[in-house]
Amino acid sequence: MADSTASLAAAVLDEDRGSAADEGVVADEYPVADDLLPGVGGSDDTSLRDGLAGCGAFTFLVLLVLNSLDELEAATMTVLAPDIRDAFGVSDGVIVFITSASAAFFVLGAVPMGYLADRHRRSTIVGFASVFFSAMVFLSGLAVNAFMLFWTRFGAGIAKANTLPVHGSLIADTYPISMRGRIAATTSMVGRAVGAISPLAVGALGATFGWRTPFLLLGVPVAVVGLLAFRIPEPPRGQWEKQTVLHEVIEDPDAAPISIEAAFARLMRIRTLKTMIVGFATLGFSLFTVPVLASLHLEDEFGAGPLERGIVTSVAGFAGLAILPFLGRSFDRSYRRDPASSLRMIGRCIIPMAVVTPVQFLMPNVVSFAIVGVIQSLLAVAAFSMVVPLIQAVVPYRLRGLGLALITMHIFLVGAIGGSLFSAWLTDAYSTRTAVLVLAIPANIIGGLMIFRSARFIRSDLALTVADLREEMVEHRRLAADPGSVPVVQLHGIQFSYGDVQVLFDVSFEVRRGETLALLGTNGAGKSTILKVVTGLVTPERGVVRLEGRTITFATPEHRAKMGIQMLPGGSGVFRNLTVRDNLVVGAYRYRHDRHDVERRIDRALELFPALASRSTERASDLSGGQQQMLALARVMLHDPVVLVIDELSLGLAPTAVQSLLTIIDTLKATGQTMIIVEQSLNVALSVSDRAVFLEKGRIRFEGQAHELAERDDLARAVFLGAQGR
Repeated sequence: MADSTASLAAAVLDEDRGSAADEGVVADEYPVADDLLPGVGGSDDTSLRDGLAGCGAFTFLVLLVLNSLDELEAATMTVLAPDIRDAFGVSDGVIVFITSASAAFFVLGAVPMGYLADRHRRSTIVGFASVFFSAMVFLSGLAVNAFMLFWTRFGAGIAKANTLPVHGSLIADTYPISMRGRIAATTSMVGRAVGAISPLAVGALGATFGWRTPFLLLGVPVAVVGLLAFRIPEPPRGQWEKQTVLHEVIEDPDAAPISIEAAFARLMRIRTLKTMIVGFATLGFSLFTVPVLASLHLEDEFGAGPLERGIVTSVAGFAGLAILPFLGRSFDRSYRRDPASSLRMIGRCIIPMAVVTPVQFLMPNVVSFAIVGVIQSLLAVAAFSMVVPLIQAVVPYRLRGLGLALITMHIFLVGAIGGSLFSAWLTDAYSTRTAVLVLAIPANIIGGLMIFRSARFIRSDLALTVADLREEMVEHRRLAADPGSVPVVQLHGIQFSYGDVQVLFDVSFEVRRGETLALLGTNGAGKSTILKVVTGLVTPERGVVRLEGRTITFATPEHRAKMGIQMLPGGSGVFRNLTVRDNLVVGAYRYRHDRHDVERRIDRALELFPALASRSTERASDLSGGQQQMLALARVMLHDPVVLVIDELSLGLAPTAVQSLLTIIDTLKATGQTMIIVEQSLNVALSVSDRAVFLEKGRIRFEGQAHELAERDDLARAVFLGAQGR
């Protein structure tokens, strides 16, 4: 581990801070040479065609068509909103809510889709979601009232939620980093081309055959392409980041399942992502309501029918196509030169929309409305087409699906739902123009400034990605060279904070098989927090946790318990009103389906603790403090722990009770039990441990043999010695 840290430190070079200082950019906390940052530096001028040919164009083409059909479906609902309103006899506010909120149903689907994308084959997810989406679109055309339409839009929104987290994750692992901007631009260009044509087609079909026909026709091609999606190959996760940083692709086929809670906790510590989330959540108030408000405004103010509304929307859509071919190429080059400049560019495009969008709704006629809409469209295209490549860059590859889902959830949960509710009230109470003025100005100003601000953090976040990949490579090589050298428990580079107060700073240590490690230090040093990191009760903001070489950083406490990490917490750990035996029966609840196994485990525990066997029918409250601690330990030992974690073994116990427990610990050591023990009493710790780690204010000040710590007077004095009898 020391070698990996040293090699990373040796690779650190001075970076150009002059331009950052000129623009008010905060200096990186983890400066790394540009050629080590994924996708930064170099001069990769591979064309999009050659890149697709080299990596396989099938994935891109299938996802491109599905994304384009999504655009067609969105235009169908937007253009036909007034006709559906009239058919069902509902108000403007109701149809705005149904239309805008249908996008917000992404919220309910995005997180499950992202979770599945990080754990399972992504082509299967895309295939099933697309087929279900086609069914919901078809049923939308059969809706007989607003209530039924609401539920079909609900289903379509959930299915459509796979687009960002699953498509984005799959694209990022299939094609090189140097192509991501052009892929996003091409996807957006084709999507917008379809989106620009679709209002005309939808408007014409709606005017000729009625509003139901476009929905009924659209369901068929979505189902066909969805079936093709099942054949998309599954790429190695994070292969291009690994290729860039490590120059080879290593895989961890046995990584533990990811916990959504743990993943979100880690993701929200990525400052670039966190700031972007706030910015785009704010933008959502304007982003999802303005198109529908525009359609209603065109009819209410200018008497425009479905075809006229389609033409206006198409003109703006076609205008955006003019810059997309140049935008993707410019983004890729800009990102290789300076990732922060890419984010600042997005912010500069968003802020002017605070003026352009309200001005559009003040225009006196349809022509001027369409002209200003072209300007608004150009800014929106430039801003939003490159968002996904930036998120793909700053999110760890293991969490890419959930990272894209997280920003989707905030955009739609806060922006779309909040914006749809607020705009519905403003539209019914005042007018569409008032709704736009109230929502668009603050949303675009605040959102644009937040995106601009996030540029300060991207280099530091990318540098942390480099550190994680290099550490993963070191461990991979060690496991391949000597599997027997892999520790049972490994913590590397752990950082953790409670709110804004950081309590662990770059904590790294290992525990070998059969070894007892003591964690020592004064109150508040971070000992119990480390145990929570090991058991999964908290998620570190940086660093990795492994069990027998298997990454478990984002695994749930329940899954870690099944894998063999068992903890004896400090204080009372028994059910005082239950008998000794009933406490053990409850402890063995996980094995309740095999009664013989439960009895075997209980009998073995009582053999280990003979003082409990003779009192098995007595209530736990009648036991002494030491015996209650024995009972709590017996319950833990029912699970055959690979690692036994003990927090404050001697807390509140008399010396004789402590001595009895130490005898049991010695017995466990003799059987080869691996243990991590937090203990404030130096005497107790030294009597049971092979090695010790001394912590002070969240940092490791000593790691070595336990007897060596006793010889360090400066450290030994800092440890609470406990009662003299211990």
